[in-house]
Amino acid sequence: MSKYNKLINVDIEGKNILIREDLNVPTKDNSIVNDARIKAAIPTIQYALSKGAKLAIISHFGRPEEGVFNKKHSLKIVAERLSEILKKDVYFEETPLDIESPKYINDVTLYENTRFLKGEKSGDGNLAKKIAKNCDVFVMDAFGAAHRKHASTYTVSKHVPISCGGLLMMNEILNIEKIFTNPGKPVLAIIGGSKVSTKLNILKKLISKVDGIIIGGGIANTFLLSAGYPIGKSLVESEMVNDAKNIIALAEKNEVFVPLPIDVVCDDSKNISNKDINEVSDDEMIKDIGIKTSRIYKKLISEAATIIWNGPVGVFENTSFEDGTKDIAISVSEASALTIAGGGDTISAIEKFINIKDIDYISTGGGAFLEFLEGKELPGIKIIKRI
Repeated sequence: MSKYNKLINVDIEGKNILIREDLNVPTKDNSIVNDARIKAAIPTIQYALSKGAKLAIISHFGRPEEGVFNKKHSLKIVAERLSEILKKDVYFEETPLDIESPKYINDVTLYENTRFLKGEKSGDGNLAKKIAKNCDVFVMDAFGAAHRKHASTYTVSKHVPISCGGLLMMNEILNIEKIFTNPGKPVLAIIGGSKVSTKLNILKKLISKVDGIIIGGGIANTFLLSAGYPIGKSLVESEMVNDAKNIIALAEKNEVFVPLPIDVVCDDSKNISNKDINEVSDDEMIKDIGIKTSRIYKKLISEAATIIWNGPVGVFENTSFEDGTKDIAISVSEASALTIAGGGDTISAIEKFINIKDIDYISTGGGAFLEFLEGKELPGIKIIKRI
């Protein structure tokens, strides 16, 4: 028997279903740039509709000031896109949920941004009670927000008859758990991004679970500095140098291979050049890994049986510094390994350089993906566990 309450095992025939999705999609000039998160929510929505249920869908969108309406962060454009994909009317309710609870009159209603509501982030009980009113079943399907103890992702479960995991949520859990349930060896993690401080816990946790870790982006600069290499004016967290040293020592103790870049792409604001790591001058910034490093990483990726990828290895948004991340993406897409990726920047890189279908599983979560990998019990997953 599953340790989770799953939507597919709950009787929802003709009932009022409250679904928490993560519809926090990137936008530009009031247009949706990427609707992957909306599409990921569709199976759960269609399943509930097929059972004749009435749906109230809730989600956050961006980071507006709590308690203040901001048109820029309105979910109205998401309701329009959702309607197009479902080929069905999606009613958009502008009245805030702290004023009026869902009424379940229409087949599908999307409610305005939960982050406009005062008390959402603090997990306020009264707000959760209002959101939960008239609901028969609460479906937690927002894996990307499962690490938040918010009113709409966690507290709401205390005021509903039953909470369960939607199709997307269960798919995320199943695929990420695969990594640690008899994974194919060697297991390789690729961890990029700008700050060691945000990835410190995951790096420590991974050392006991993987055979190798490729460290990239600004994180690599801190590790390079800790190893005594010159990094010029590069993005770095000097206060994390000792932590970086400890991680390297822990990796050596556990026989986990952590290769640092041997060459890098530097920018001194006038010239861009590929240099050996010992040659970085004081006025340069490291913006990407170099050609030799890319070759080493390519070999490691080709030899891996399981690959976890979170974070780019350079400033890939700029074509001058995209090659490192591009090479990683291509190598991962060509690997015979089980490949799992997560995080907004990682997904953007995948979409820019390769076919998204060439990755076995792409998680909709960023912070939630990392915390789940760390082995933390996420609040939004705790509420769907069988007691």
